Amino acid sequence: MIPRLSVSNLVVELPTRRGWVRPVNEVSLTLAPGEALGIVGESGSGKTILSLALMGLAPPGARVKGEALLQLHSQPQSPAQNLVAASPERIRALRGREIAMIFQEPMTALDPVMRIGAQIAEAIRVHEPRLNEAELKTRVLRSLELAAVPDPPRRAEQFPHQLSGGLRQRVMIAMALSANPGVLIADEPTTALDVTVQKQILELLQKLRRELQLSLLFITHDLGVVAQIADRVAVMYAGRIVEEGPVSEVLHHPSHPYTEGLLRAAPRLEAAKLVPIPGSVPSLDSLPPGCAFAPRCSKHIPQCDSAVPPLLAANGTGENHRARCILVAQTEKK
Repeated sequence: MIPRLSVSNLVVELPTRRGWVRPVNEVSLTLAPGEALGIVGESGSGKTILSLALMGLAPPGARVKGEALLQLHSQPQSPAQNLVAASPERIRALRGREIAMIFQEPMTALDPVMRIGAQIAEAIRVHEPRLNEAELKTRVLRSLELAAVPDPPRRAEQFPHQLSGGLRQRVMIAMALSANPGVLIADEPTTALDVTVQKQILELLQKLRRELQLSLLFITHDLGVVAQIADRVAVMYAGRIVEEGPVSEVLHHPSHPYTEGLLRAAPRLEAAKLVPIPGSVPSLDSLPPGCAFAPRCSKHIPQCDSAVPPLLAANGTGENHRARCILVAQTEKK
């Protein structure tokens, strides 16, 4: 199956007073039609910058290198488009139509002085300017229905502050899907929601993924959420993917010490002491010479400081589960 999104050695460099830093460093991943890939990591690991780079929304002054091939959902026979090399005009044409994004905080992502319907209509009109008002209104209401927003005609006339957090997030989903994209990026869409609403949003995304054959890139720091929604997971640390594979394999048999640390620090239903990961994510302008996680790792050995280890097959499971750890390489040699 041809991937809908194929990212190879993606690098994002940002200028700072101390020189250029890489919040995204040689990231490679694939996303098949209808698949959900979870991107997990602490704050500062590079998850959001990765998503913004794919959307052509990297911060001003950023340098983006590598390749991100997007197979067009609306034109499956057309050649894939490289999002990194595309012109600003081409990116604007693809954004929303082929690849869309749900942002972290709906209250700041929505315009507080525009009615909900007008904001969704604006997103549709960008790609389909020839629609008349009646057709546009029908599309707006259909998008709200798709996102399970109750009473779409009334909600379309309301302002964001009149809606609950859960409804605002549904409006963001409606807006993202209004132009029928093939790839949807969800950047921590359940962060500010209570547990009940979070469950509803996750169930909605799963339903939409099945019905629309959406490819979902789900960004979160919550491993429990990943277990519910993703088929595969990629764990990021200091700009790099340090472990990737099927969700059940990675969560039940983690092969990188950082993934193990995240699991130990995650709340569980059964009574168990939470074990925080010592230290913090290193500053991008002063990364250690070898493995970036080495200063925090309980399994640290001298060889960890010599070079950044490659992603290698983990636990003898083949290429589907890989980890960037020198201990994996040593296990392979035994």
